[in-house]
Amino acid sequence: MTEPTAMHALRTHLAQHIVGQRDLVDRLLIGLLTGGHLLVEGLPGLAKTTAVKALAEGVHARFKRVQFTPDLLPADLLGNEVYHPETRSFSFEPGPLFNEIILADEINRAPAKVQSALLEAMAERQVTVAGETRQLPALFFVMATQNPLEQSGTYPLPEAQLDRFMLHVSLTYPERQDEYDILARTLAGTLGSSGNESTGLTVDEVLDARVDVKAVHCDPALQRWVVDVVAATRAPEKAAPALESLAGMVLVGASPRGALAWVQSAQALAWLNSRDFIVPDDLLALAPDVLRHRLILSPKALISGLNRDQLIARLCTEIPLP
Repeated sequence: MTEPTAMHALRTHLAQHIVGQRDLVDRLLIGLLTGGHLLVEGLPGLAKTTAVKALAEGVHARFKRVQFTPDLLPADLLGNEVYHPETRSFSFEPGPLFNEIILADEINRAPAKVQSALLEAMAERQVTVAGETRQLPALFFVMATQNPLEQSGTYPLPEAQLDRFMLHVSLTYPERQDEYDILARTLAGTLGSSGNESTGLTVDEVLDARVDVKAVHCDPALQRWVVDVVAATRAPEKAAPALESLAGMVLVGASPRGALAWVQSAQALAWLNSRDFIVPDDLLALAPDVLRHRLILSPKALISGLNRDQLIARLCTEIPLP
């Protein structure tokens, strides 16, 4: 059994490499503990790449970074059959997806055909090349970074791709003190270094911890509340009288996969906090990251100035917790 204290050592390791961005650190650990994938959105320079590289180092996992560009092909991710003239035979050359932790950098700079190549890998942890299905590593974990769609050269991710991500983390600029610490520690050469670089964690211990996380208890009353909120994302006006003003604001709400991802991520958060049960605060803390990428708002909502995070906050407030 992997104790939560071992993950706390990993959290400390990440803090040596990342200043601020505490939510990103916790979401990375949640993804690692559940096997759920992360989509991280933010402007360049906010430590997204640094974070996932430090995570791979902390658990001694095989890591690969893939820079998504407009000319990337699906075979560049999956691998391909290579012909050897001297033996008149083919052999499979695995692509970067056969590593344990993958950074899909700037995923929305590649066209939809390449983005969709990740679907089978993320959902089934396997890929099919030349008619043969091959299993990916047991730890397989994808963190994709995304630039805001307002930037040039970006392609919006299709809804089916977005729904494969457990969490959508939105990063903002660091606090002024954190930004000063980044500058001071970089100039001093201490950013990314610590007294003991090794966390002692292994991939097998992370897989054992996933079993422990699945055993964290979620009270049936909290499960019903999660389902009520997820259902309210589809027709908020039917969920509570106070939400009648939201009629017509949502085109597409969250699917049952969203409810499952919400509870699973809350199990990991509770376990990281040394509890074997979920409390309401676990669910409230994760609600925006679990739901925001699963909602499509109507033009009426956009005209009124309502964004997805505001909608989620209202649903969690107006639908009473048990």
